[in-house]
Amino acid sequence: MSADASVPLVKNEDSPRGFAFALTAYLLWGFLPIYMKAVAHISPAEVIAHRILWSLPLAGIVLIVLGRTQDIRIALRSPRMLAMAALTASLITVNWGTYVWAIGAGHSLDAALGYFINPLFSIFLGAVVLKEKLRPAQIGAIALAGLAVIVLAVDNGSVPWVSLTLTISWGLYALFRKTLPLGPNQGFFLEVLILSIPAFFYIVYLEIGSGGGHFYRTGWADTALLLGCGVVTAVPLMIYANGAKLLKLSTIAIMQYIAPTMIFLIAVFIFKEPLGTARMIAFPLIWAGLFLYSWSMLRGSRGR
Repeated sequence: MSADASVPLVKNEDSPRGFAFALTAYLLWGFLPIYMKAVAHISPAEVIAHRILWSLPLAGIVLIVLGRTQDIRIALRSPRMLAMAALTASLITVNWGTYVWAIGAGHSLDAALGYFINPLFSIFLGAVVLKEKLRPAQIGAIALAGLAVIVLAVDNGSVPWVSLTLTISWGLYALFRKTLPLGPNQGFFLEVLILSIPAFFYIVYLEIGSGGGHFYRTGWADTALLLGCGVVTAVPLMIYANGAKLLKLSTIAIMQYIAPTMIFLIAVFIFKEPLGTARMIAFPLIWAGLFLYSWSMLRGSRGR
C-alpha cells in the first residue's frame, strides 16, 4: 500500500472531486489483498519485481500527460536527489515485499494491524526526529499502540514483526520522502526508475537463467496477473496523489483508516484468518488509540 504522506495541500478545504479521488484510492488499496492472494503461488520477490517494472511505463505516461518530465531530468543530474530517492525506494520495497508475503502467507490481519499503527508511529517519529511537541491525547494514543504490541508479543512469544516492519518501513518512507523535493508523481516515477534496473535483471534471470519465472512459462493467467501488478500499484497511488491536493489534511488522516479496515474485514470474513484472544485485545487498543489521535487532531483543527 503506497500513499505519499508528504503531498502538499494546495488549499485547506475539501472538494467533492478530491474526496472522490481519495475514496477511490483507498477502496482500491482495501481490495488489494484479494489481488495479492491471487498471486500467492508466486514468490514475493518475483511479484515485487513485476510491480516495479510494470509501474514504470504507467508512471511515465502520467508525467508526459502532465508535462512534468523536466523535473525528472533535473533529478537525474542531482546526486543528492538520487541518493534520497534510492533510500525511499529501498524503504518502499521493504514495505511492498512484507505486505505481499504477509497476504500470501495468511498474515493479512498482521498487515491490517501494521497500517492501523502507522499514523501513531508517524506521531512518534515527529516527536523523536522532528522534535514536535506531543499533546497528552497523542501520548495516550502512542501508549495504547505500544500496549497492543506488547500483548501480541507476549501471546506469540516474539515481536509481531510483520506489523512492525510494515509500520516502520512506511513511517520512515513518509518521513524521508518529505526531504525529496519532487511532487508525488515525479517522486514515484524516480523511485520505480531506480528500482526497475535490478527488477529487470531479476526477471530476466528467472525467465532465462533459472527457468523459475512465471511470466510466460506457466500460462496466460500468470502473465496477466503479473502485468496487472503494475496497474494495482501505480493507479491507486496516482489517484490518491491528485485527491490529497484537494482535501484537508484532517480529512485525509481520517480516510486513511478505510484501507486497513477493509483488509481487516477481508482477512476475517473472506480469508477466514483466526482472530484469537490476543488480537481481540490488541485491535481494540489500537482503535482506541486512533480515536484519541483523531479526536486530538480534529479538536486542534477546529481551534485553528
